[in-house]
Amino acid sequence: MSQPRASYRDAGVDYETLDAGKRSAIAQALATSSLLAARGGRALDDSRGEPAFAFELDGRTLAFVVEGLGTKSMIARQVLEQQGVDRFADVAYDAVAAIVNDLCCVGALPLVVNAYFATGSADWYRQGERAASLLAGWRRACEDAGCAWGGGESPSLPGLVDEREIELAGAAVGAVPPGRAPILGDALGPGDEIVLVASTGLHANGASLARLVAGRLPDGYATVLPEDEEVTFGQALLEPSAMYAGLVAALLQRELPVTYLSHITGHGLLKLMRRPRALRYRVRELGPVPAVLAFLVEQAGLDARAAYSTFNMGAGYAVYCAERSGAAAVEVARAVGLRAWVAGVVEDGPREVVIEPVGVVYGGDQLELA
Repeated sequence: MSQPRASYRDAGVDYETLDAGKRSAIAQALATSSLLAARGGRALDDSRGEPAFAFELDGRTLAFVVEGLGTKSMIARQVLEQQGVDRFADVAYDAVAAIVNDLCCVGALPLVVNAYFATGSADWYRQGERAASLLAGWRRACEDAGCAWGGGESPSLPGLVDEREIELAGAAVGAVPPGRAPILGDALGPGDEIVLVASTGLHANGASLARLVAGRLPDGYATVLPEDEEVTFGQALLEPSAMYAGLVAALLQRELPVTYLSHITGHGLLKLMRRPRALRYRVRELGPVPAVLAFLVEQAGLDARAAYSTFNMGAGYAVYCAERSGAAAVEVARAVGLRAWVAGVVEDGPREVVIEPVGVVYGGDQLELA
């Protein structure tokens, strides 16, 4: 008997409500912008609603972001308990990647990352190998991002966090290279090419729905993927996220005409129209879908419309660049070890995303972040 269709809302994640809350928070935050002037700075309010907040201080443009891993650490705990495989280094890496990849969207390169490790009980650290794996993964991610690990906070929150779990999150500060303006989409326009950069799998979005699907499978996370009998569903979900900081640094160094950057996480390919402008984002070529995401989509019973607005479906980052420069951006990605392709083009509006290969069109009212 087939399982009933599962959605992200079924898993407890209602983006419509969450986005409304974010818009309310942004409205309140805007009222504080003038206070930065008392410290000699200037808030770049056009960055409100972008993945990172940008501001100016002493002639430099800096950026700041707070981001979290979500519930993927819960999958790591269950895979360790059920299969004896420790993947806490990978989820730590995922958390840093989620933070840094957002920061780089405004053209800032990371300087310092701080960690937030919240547990339901200090006993979480008594499993020394697991704790050591977590710290090693966080450090490795910082090294790959080219930034310092400054410090952090590790509260024990009994009653608020389950005593078996750890919540991974953090913050980062970065700087836009001297002489460059932040990338906030001001120059984005018709004719720009859309370059999609491959993901490695789930990344840090969709874990709640993946947990719901695992709970419906007879073997849970130990379910073997049809495409590879040596890989279980749980281990595939924990494949480390791609780090895109090196790509952004290389694009800036090459001085390619990048007009916008988008980290494809929550909302899937809806994020291609993150900028609230009357532009159409036409995707003509999609890359291969990672096996774990194809399996998730099948088991959840998602159609193409739901799949591409829930998961990254193989594209973890989008680089928008001036006409006829997409091929150069693809070469830069290849040089730093990432697979990328010229996927489409920006056109005059209305604001929408058109994914031609799967026959899906998303209207602008489906993504309102600012």
